[in-house]
Amino acid sequence: MRHAGAVANATGLVAGYALDALFGDPRRGHPVAGFGRAAAALERRLYRPDRLAGGVFVALCVGAPVVMGVAATVGTRHRPVARVVLVAAGTWAVLGGRSLSHEAKAMGRSLRGGDLPVARQRLGHLCGRDPTTLDEPELARATVESVAENTSDAVVAPLVWGAVAGLPGLLGYRAANTLDAMVGHRNVRYARFGTPAARLDDLLNLVPARLTGLLTVALAPAGKGDRERAWRVWRRDRDDHPSPNAGQCEAAMAGALGVRLGGRNVYFGRTEVRPFLGDGPRPGARHLTRAARISRAVGLAALGIAVAYPLTAGRLIGVASRRTLRSFRTVRPLRAPRPLPLRSGR
Repeated sequence: MRHAGAVANATGLVAGYALDALFGDPRRGHPVAGFGRAAAALERRLYRPDRLAGGVFVALCVGAPVVMGVAATVGTRHRPVARVVLVAAGTWAVLGGRSLSHEAKAMGRSLRGGDLPVARQRLGHLCGRDPTTLDEPELARATVESVAENTSDAVVAPLVWGAVAGLPGLLGYRAANTLDAMVGHRNVRYARFGTPAARLDDLLNLVPARLTGLLTVALAPAGKGDRERAWRVWRRDRDDHPSPNAGQCEAAMAGALGVRLGGRNVYFGRTEVRPFLGDGPRPGARHLTRAARISRAVGLAALGIAVAYPLTAGRLIGVASRRTLRSFRTVRPLRAPRPLPLRSGR
């Protein structure tokens, strides 16, 4: 039964990935957008400038989807077709691979056509930087960095948690990642309230981000990149980024494309200066299509790993369980020791 559930989860992950690749995000009634509105309403009720209030907010917002996922998993333990449908729908809802690739290509077209106003307007679909003064290299850099980081956040990490924990993992991860995007900012309002959301997102992305970096290195040729250079830059620069996870993805992408990322980032109300990652020129429009190709290749590889994990883990657990049961059945009951013969003393 455990193996049947693993097969259903794996099948649902494949189906959900295919739906995202074919159709992308739903244009109306997106579940993540609905979750964001509900979380914003709860924030207005719970907000206080301290970490305790932020922790309660995160516990409620992440706990509710996880409980729903657990209930759905338990309710479909004897209904594999229903399990496949639910996991497929959940995977489709939380993935963003097609949208990420579409935005990178659209930005590339705008930059190649010299249409900076449209390119600046499109940047808001990828990140929260202030685009009003950005030129082509800076718009391209922001796009490459966003593609690199979101390949982990919107593709690899959901697949990893879907493989490890099924539907609860998918929903819980996306809830945590969405909260980080909403309140995990280093500004006056969220400096303390948003800390629990930011720390939880960092924790959940520790393994997926490093997996993304390694896959980006391995699959650099998919974007006409140099695997050896990507490996060298990833090992050298990955820990220079202030984020414990983003640097893993961005350093690998910088090496794969042969460009230099990092520098001065201007957001609405604050400015950050980040270390440089990689060697070579600043990115240009020509690098965006290559980055999108690498991102798609990494997503497919992560899907293969995610599908293999529950099938392999489920089978290993099943074999171990059966062997354990057999060992209990074959163990002979312990017998009381025979009493030693009494001997008379001399």
